Amino acid sequence: MIRQAKGKTPRRPAPKKPSSNQKDPVGVYCRVRPLGVEDEECCIEVISSSTIQLHAPEGFKTNRNGEYKETQYSFKKVFGVSISQMELFEHVAKPLVDDLIHGRNGLLFTYGVTGSGKTFTMTGSPGQGGLLPRSLDMIFNSIGPYQAKRYVFKTDDKNGMEVQNEVDALLERQRRENNVSVPKTPSSRQKIDPEIADMIKPEEAYKADGVDEDSSYSIFVSYIEIYNNYIYDLLEETQEDAIKPKPPQSKILREDQNHNMYVAGCMEVEVKSAEEAFQVFWRGQKKRKVANTRLNRESSRSHSVLIIKLAQAPLDADGDNILQDKSQVAVSQLCLVDLAGSERTGRTGAEGTRIREAGNINQSLLNLRTCIEVLRENQMCGTNRMVPYRDSKVTHLFKNYFDGEGKVRMVVCVNPKADDYEETLLVMRFAEMTQEVEVARPVDRPICGFTPGRRHRNQAFKEELSRKLEERGGPIDRDMPSVISHLVHNLPPLPSSELTDPHDDITLPRLIEALQNRHRIRQMMIEEYSKAADTMKSMLQQLDSNLVSNDNFIHEQNGKLVEKDKIIQNNKTEIERLEKRSKMQEHKIDILQKTTKIYEDDKRSLRHELETREQRLQRELSDKRRMEQRMHGVVTDTQYKWEKECDRRVNAMQLEMQNKLWVKDEKLKQLKAIVTESKTPGGRPDPPPRQTQQLRPSREERLPAKRSASPSPVPTATPVRPLHRRSRSAGGEKWVDHKPSSSMDLGTVLQPVIPNSIQVSTPSEKALSKCDRYVLTHQEVASDGEIQTKLIKGEVIKTRGGGQAVQFTDIETLKQELTTVPRKRKSSEGKNGGGTDGDWTDVETRCSVAMEMRAGSNMGPGYEHHGITKRRKP
Repeated sequence: MIRQAKGKTPRRPAPKKPSSNQKDPVGVYCRVRPLGVEDEECCIEVISSSTIQLHAPEGFKTNRNGEYKETQYSFKKVFGVSISQMELFEHVAKPLVDDLIHGRNGLLFTYGVTGSGKTFTMTGSPGQGGLLPRSLDMIFNSIGPYQAKRYVFKTDDKNGMEVQNEVDALLERQRRENNVSVPKTPSSRQKIDPEIADMIKPEEAYKADGVDEDSSYSIFVSYIEIYNNYIYDLLEETQEDAIKPKPPQSKILREDQNHNMYVAGCMEVEVKSAEEAFQVFWRGQKKRKVANTRLNRESSRSHSVLIIKLAQAPLDADGDNILQDKSQVAVSQLCLVDLAGSERTGRTGAEGTRIREAGNINQSLLNLRTCIEVLRENQMCGTNRMVPYRDSKVTHLFKNYFDGEGKVRMVVCVNPKADDYEETLLVMRFAEMTQEVEVARPVDRPICGFTPGRRHRNQAFKEELSRKLEERGGPIDRDMPSVISHLVHNLPPLPSSELTDPHDDITLPRLIEALQNRHRIRQMMIEEYSKAADTMKSMLQQLDSNLVSNDNFIHEQNGKLVEKDKIIQNNKTEIERLEKRSKMQEHKIDILQKTTKIYEDDKRSLRHELETREQRLQRELSDKRRMEQRMHGVVTDTQYKWEKECDRRVNAMQLEMQNKLWVKDEKLKQLKAIVTESKTPGGRPDPPPRQTQQLRPSREERLPAKRSASPSPVPTATPVRPLHRRSRSAGGEKWVDHKPSSSMDLGTVLQPVIPNSIQVSTPSEKALSKCDRYVLTHQEVASDGEIQTKLIKGEVIKTRGGGQAVQFTDIETLKQELTTVPRKRKSSEGKNGGGTDGDWTDVETRCSVAMEMRAGSNMGPGYEHHGITKRRKP
């Protein structure tokens, strides 16, 4: 059941109907209402019979430049302010009435802003009947002579028609006339309400052409309103209770066996004249929801629908009675819809109930626009989107017309005043879009197989039969009274009976003769009357025998009627059971429809959320790509910048090293000069002063080398090492001296001495927490086979979690090398003649094994002079 509820309501397979490939666009007409005040600003101009132009009122800007914009809209026909109701009917409604009489459906509705003249166009006013009364008048002018008697056609409450025989129709008429509980339909003989008398008297009587004379017709009207998306029957008779009035019950929409939508339980009244039909309409019009708003004194608060249903059935082969075949009954209908006007609550000043009514009206009109848009998109783009007919009762009721069950016409009513300009623009756009929707042309119904002209032949036969019967029964019916009257008038007159003479013998015999003649004539008349009486008696006896046989026949028919009544009662019971079951199924269908709507809403919201997330993901991906490109550019720029910086630093370092080498060469030359001058004959040379053992240039000597790339002048005096600050390792900072137990003691002259240190052989967190610096002793075999010692130095840093971490900042390499330098004493000759390059006192030989012996340098721990080592800085 849930799977079925995803789409439309499950329904039976539709019967195959003859389809037509021809399509007609929706006919859209425009009618312009006259201005209420002559000096009011007008924003609509009729350019031609099919085009209007809208002018933006003063102060209304429509484009970015602040200029006024003029737009034109085209329609099938435009009716100006001077158009009459009769001309409007000829172009708009007359073709639909002609289609109704020929068995085709039609839909005509008025659309526009509130106060634009929709109700006047549909209903009219006294002396100016609208489209509705003129349509009714044309219908009855066309089928008046061919109407069936009342109750011959009977609705089956399932949007179908049944045909009753003359006897059942007569019994139905008698039952309704005698039964007070059954509401009586207004007869055409009743007095018409003077308020509507002038509306149903058109200037010209219209009549459809090509009416089938071999068929009988009957008209049924029903009048409903759609208020707050609920359907109410305006013709329903309710018992009014002054103490506790009962609210009207809403009706539901159902689908018949031909998949046409109809209002279940709606009262359909059979009418026999245009006056009677309009009187029924006016009775329901008084119940319609109207209210007084700021824009309209009697504003319609609901959509009203008048359904004119025409039942047509052919006569039998003799042309005397209606054919008793339900399948031959053709039903066509014309719907005249007066839509409520769209309005803005800000302009109408609506409050409370009026706001709710306006919201429902605008929502139903919006659903109508949505359905039209989807239909247009499906037809123009070839898509197959589901048209949301079920979102509103208006669209759901008329879905068959848009699916190809009849013509669709729309009259767009507009008010040219400037206050309605914005809403008129929306109405024009909707009307322009509606014209692009095409509706399939309905196919004409097939004609029954009887020969045409049956009614005319039957009437001619009846006239001929009556003439022959008159000729056959002439002496009895017509000649006998004439003979008797002739005899009465031809009686001999009585002679004068005045006696003047007692001896008169002539007068009395003459009187006696005359009386005898009269007596003879009287006897002849008695005999003639006797013969006529005998003949009449024989005829009466024959008639009595016929009546007896007829009584027997009627008794038999009554027995059959009793059986039929039992069958009808059983059928009614079955129908009630099926109706209850149908209501239960409809309740389930409503639940499924609500579930479907909830699922569709959830699906729509989830789809919208998915689309939103996809869009957000796409934006994030695009932002990520842009960020990657930006970072790639930044990395490229930074890499190029650092390459330039590295090149600059390398060049500066090379220049600094060159300066250092130059300073060192100068110092070596000075040292060589000092050593050479301090030699004594036959003895060991005096050791150089302590200051001459500093081979590294001081800070003051290094600074000029960094600032200038040109060589500095040779110093004239002996360089003296200035005072330097002590290393932090020699001060108050504590060191962790991590020296593994596997380290070997090389016994070199220069050994690192860390006075303020904690010596450990394995990493210790406790020792790290007490110290500020860290040194790790590491030994490995160099490429030349000698063992070198590396002192890896770092700083102890407090971490955010409360622990300690070591950041290594320097590596010092100690390497032991074996040197074989010959030590020769200088002779006195050598002192005078100068030393050789191989002497121990040679400067280059001595400097090759000399190292910096300054204690407390900035590299870390100090060194004691125990041997000869080399110090390397990575």
